[in-house]
Amino acid sequence: MYPLSTSGRPDFSRVVPCQCTKQELKREKLAQLQQYSNLGVLSRLTFDTLIPVGKHVKDRSGEEFKRVYEAAKAFAAEPKGWLVLVGPGGCGKTHLACAIANYRLNMGQPAFYIGAADLLDHLRSAFSPSSDVAYDELFERVKNVPLLVLDDLTMVGATPWAKGKLEQLLDYRFNVRLPTVITTDVAIEEFDEGLRGHLTDSEVSQVYVVSRGSPSTLTHFGDLELELLRKMTFKSFDYQRADLLLEMRQNLEQAYRIALDFARSPQGWLVLLGENGCGKTHLAAAIANHLRQEGKSVLFIVVPELLDHLRSTFSPESRVSYDELFERIKRAPVLILDDFGEQSTTPWAQEKLYQLINYRYNARLATVITTCLKLDEIENRISSRMADPSLSLVFNIAATDYRTDVKSPRVRDAKSRQRYYRQGRSS
Repeated sequence: MYPLSTSGRPDFSRVVPCQCTKQELKREKLAQLQQYSNLGVLSRLTFDTLIPVGKHVKDRSGEEFKRVYEAAKAFAAEPKGWLVLVGPGGCGKTHLACAIANYRLNMGQPAFYIGAADLLDHLRSAFSPSSDVAYDELFERVKNVPLLVLDDLTMVGATPWAKGKLEQLLDYRFNVRLPTVITTDVAIEEFDEGLRGHLTDSEVSQVYVVSRGSPSTLTHFGDLELELLRKMTFKSFDYQRADLLLEMRQNLEQAYRIALDFARSPQGWLVLLGENGCGKTHLAAAIANHLRQEGKSVLFIVVPELLDHLRSTFSPESRVSYDELFERIKRAPVLILDDFGEQSTTPWAQEKLYQLINYRYNARLATVITTCLKLDEIENRISSRMADPSLSLVFNIAATDYRTDVKSPRVRDAKSRQRYYRQGRSS
């Protein structure tokens, strides 16, 4: 069928798609928009997959979340000005922000999602000669996108350069009045005066606080619930093992003192190296148990199980979204990563662990890492952060595996054990 002109006659000067190709063109456009959006796996975070009253239906926070949910849907239908979502990790603000972006994409409208830290990393990498995207091109794209979702905005620990880039971006979008969604776990009053003024300007910005409410399933994530790990305390740690040579016992006692000092004042990073069974997991668990007894927040995670948990969040049956889980782990006041090792060899695992390590490195969050690898066996961009003397203390535990030693029939008393080690287990 030919298009008609205003006179009712066929207009051969115009080209229009036929009905049979409209759906295909629509699918292609949506695919292009989704690729442009940078959402990736977050494209599954929609309003349909979000409970309107949040996860805490039985408490007042459910009513509060519903109010934010309705505001987000209204913004998605007609994005004007800024929508600012403030709340702790795991409260659902990233899901709401991504739902807005996905709604616009399904409407055939462009949206661009990016985390503030990732944006800065991309901008830095754009200076590299090998970069596929020029710095100016990337920055202009983010500045001028019709709808920007900027996740996890913070100035804590930001360098002057990073702070300047974020302020430049937000100043521009504020002045041009470009629709922007911002999520942050930082109280508005903690931002500098200029940015605080933008965020609280009632003519441009709507600010909603998303409370977390009652504990979610994330609260129970971590392996200190295991009976064995609960028993791993400083009191039960034996650094005077009779089966060890004197220098090994002294080394083990030094590791004990260092771990105890960290538990009493958790600051910076502590990296414990050593072979399996040398006692590094016991000391890491002892730190966690000590902090919990003092009522302090700490997360103890075995790294292979961490990666399994992250993968499981992609399942449709998962009750916890990927971003909720990863954000909580990233931001834990004290995080203990046990058994950091060969499980990081896949590209996906390497990237997830790097994002985790890099965030905590930049934020200077207290972290304990145990590994049976040497630092030069770990990916350089991770090991270089572990080894930074301005933040991290690396200690190599020289003791051998006590779990096999004590079972050997040749180590029945102190003298035979000393002789056994001096001979280098040659027999």
